Amino acid sequence: MRSGTRLSERWFNRALWLVALLFAGCLIGLGSLVVGDLPEVEQRFTLDRFLDHPQSDASTAALTQIHREQEDNGRRTTEAQLALDAARAASASEQDTFANWLKTRDATQRVDQDPGLIARTQKLDDLKAAERTIEEQMAALAKASLDLSEREATQVQTEDALRSSAQARLEAASSRQDLRVFGYRLAFTLPLLVLAGWLLLKRRHTRNWPFVWGFALAAAFGFFVELVPYLPSYGGYVQYGVGLIATLVAGRSAIQALGRYMERQRAEEARPKEERRSELVTDQALVRLAKKVCPSCERPIDLTDSKTNFCPHCGIGVFERCPACSERKSSFDRFCFSCGHHSEHAISVPVTL
Repeated sequence: MRSGTRLSERWFNRALWLVALLFAGCLIGLGSLVVGDLPEVEQRFTLDRFLDHPQSDASTAALTQIHREQEDNGRRTTEAQLALDAARAASASEQDTFANWLKTRDATQRVDQDPGLIARTQKLDDLKAAERTIEEQMAALAKASLDLSEREATQVQTEDALRSSAQARLEAASSRQDLRVFGYRLAFTLPLLVLAGWLLLKRRHTRNWPFVWGFALAAAFGFFVELVPYLPSYGGYVQYGVGLIATLVAGRSAIQALGRYMERQRAEEARPKEERRSELVTDQALVRLAKKVCPSCERPIDLTDSKTNFCPHCGIGVFERCPACSERKSSFDRFCFSCGHHSEHAISVPVTL
């Protein structure tokens, strides 16, 4: 079953849909820029804003001083280690010299009267004493290093506590700011969505329908694509809650719309066939017949059966015989395709755009 729409009209409709899509694309781009720039209306918070600066400055200064003392202690430890290595080397050398000297010494000489032995022993003792002195210094430096490490750990804990407290306040303030920015976005996109819904209900059949549909597409994109990702999560409760409410509202609206549609169809089918036939729009009827459904009740019809002239569900006539040539033709054709006879009862009302 062919449609009654002209070829040029179909191409014009496609061109107008292209206009609607282009219009929607421009609005979407403009809306994306606006929605993306809305956070700039408020200054973004930083951690430094929420720090307790007197305590933080004191803690930072204490850490700086500790690091300086650690560097100085490390330098002194390095110097002491070098001195200890040198003292141990000197002591080891003197020990070797003393041992060799003992081997070559006269065995008969008395030890307590040997000035050389006493001097060498005293020198060796002095070297060992120098070693012990440096080792004691290194032990003191090691203890100082341990004390500095403990002070540093304590100060780092204090610094971390200050920053953790500031971070908690920053997150709370950022959350409130994100909620406000979301409110700005909602205040921008929700009225557009409401306006788009009103335009679709009241103006989608006017001659400016491409702009109505383009605006509706842009508003829907801005609300459901540009806005929804910024919806506060709160652990997922908000998304699922909003989804549940939206599903309930949409489902309820669909159920009510279906109920109203069924009531209209039952009331329509209860009316006389002549009245229903006179109110059917020819182009709309041909489109429905092309889909193999009844133009009146929209139930399926077997159009391939040559004996099917009436809808078996509502009884409206869909085929008839041409009074001039008796060819079987659609009841909604204004002219017979076989002989060109004009059908006076065929109604031709163009679909309103």
